[in-house]
Amino acid sequence: MKRKTILLIDDDVDLVSMLKTFLEIKGLNVLTAYNSQEIPYNLDEVHLVLLDINMPREDGFIVCKHIREKWNMPILFLSARINEEDKIKGLMLGGDDYITKPFSLDELYARIYTNISRNERNQSGANNYVIQNGLCFINDMEIPLTKAEYEIVDLLASYPKQVFSKERMYDTLWGYSVEGDPQVVAEHVRNIRNKIKQVSDKEYIKTHWGLGYSWIG
Repeated sequence: MKRKTILLIDDDVDLVSMLKTFLEIKGLNVLTAYNSQEIPYNLDEVHLVLLDINMPREDGFIVCKHIREKWNMPILFLSARINEEDKIKGLMLGGDDYITKPFSLDELYARIYTNISRNERNQSGANNYVIQNGLCFINDMEIPLTKAEYEIVDLLASYPKQVFSKERMYDTLWGYSVEGDPQVVAEHVRNIRNKIKQVSDKEYIKTHWGLGYSWIG
């Protein structure tokens, strides 16, 4: 089996050295970067990113946003920050998990393994959907979406794994100048899921309770 590749981004030289040694013993291939400037240009072969938040130049939140513009691999935040606001911000930007320093090496490895496995299961049916020109196809079957439902799917699928609150989606798609209730987004999402279930058992839209929705198709 091909070794999984991890990209570790942290400005703590000693921590990077220790984690690299541990993870390589566990059978992983580990790339390292001490700041955003050292991140490899191409991350196509990276299976997961371990990302520190407190770094010079660009912090982990900015790096996460840049990575999410091109790639969908899991991002696991490493940080001494423990407040709820930072955790929510990381998830909203497309992060998948969060572990607080100091942490157990065994717990870190378990989280890495779990996130990679989950992502591979989700990707097993990757590229089986087409969303373009007002039409949505899954497994070569057209999903009969209303205009509003299509706009929601198009928005979420354009920013995979990023979490959109109902309010943000409503404002982005229709604007606050339009009279209505952002809660209508939840009803649209429910209808979209029911329609997708007719052609696929795979989950495409994930609910992040208290936060919003993200596209994981």
